[in-house]
Amino acid sequence: MRDLPPTATLRAFEVATRHATFTAASEELHVTQSAVSHQLKNLEELWGLQLFQRGKSLSLTPAGAALAPIVREFFMNLEATLSDLREQKGRVRLKVSTTYSFALKWLLPRLPSLSQQHPEILVTLETTDKAINFSSNESDVAIRFGNGNYRGLHSEFMFREQIFPVASPDLLKRFGTPREPAELLRYPLLTRDGADLVPKWELWFQQVGVSISALKENVRFADTNMTIEAALLGQGIALARSGHVEAEISDGSLARLFDLPFPSPVAYYFVCPKGIESQSHVVSFRNWLLAESSKAQQDYQ
Repeated sequence: MRDLPPTATLRAFEVATRHATFTAASEELHVTQSAVSHQLKNLEELWGLQLFQRGKSLSLTPAGAALAPIVREFFMNLEATLSDLREQKGRVRLKVSTTYSFALKWLLPRLPSLSQQHPEILVTLETTDKAINFSSNESDVAIRFGNGNYRGLHSEFMFREQIFPVASPDLLKRFGTPREPAELLRYPLLTRDGADLVPKWELWFQQVGVSISALKENVRFADTNMTIEAALLGQGIALARSGHVEAEISDGSLARLFDLPFPSPVAYYFVCPKGIESQSHVVSFRNWLLAESSKAQQDYQ
């Protein structure tokens, strides 16, 4: 690092690249014009490069133009990092891993209450549908959807959703509101591609006592959010988990069809490496999360 000049000299270079004269640069830096000129001359001697074409106005040489964005990015990153560190002072970061759909539909709307109750916790959300690997240090804790069998990890039950059909008011105007589950077979049904954890129409019809041979499909959707979006657009009826359509049912953009209980065969669990659950900031997050889960479970009964 022998060619690394003082920060003040780099700052003078960065400011000068944005002005047409040394005088204008000196005004931004609150120093004399000769001080700026002297710093830049020393920088050119140190690096053995001509950085500016001097004349009535300043212009960058090819070497100066190549170095200018690098130096500018350095100061931008430094300022952003310092700002972030000052904001984090006295706070502890907690990296939380969960699925994208759960983060978007359930967790994100509730995070403001966590900030109010525990301003000392700075949550970093990381979303993935892959199995959690705590040994990679990518996350501290996780929220996972499954059967609760997480060998070698600490896990706690959060809540279990209800599964039911949802449709947009526009679709119900076009097709009418079904009076019984069997009538859904004449409606366009949105199907979701994926693993066994995905709600399946065949299981729902079996649960409500409707015998079917095969579903009429046009499109299979790759994820939950896309399926819900298609339902919002009136493209068909989606089989949804209650936690993923809270806002849409509340604002009337989707309607639940049939008040028939069908608890999801899988549930949400709080998961972390053993021993982590007793750390003070994790305890605070766990307690908040489980309290919110308890409220949700009551709403989903």
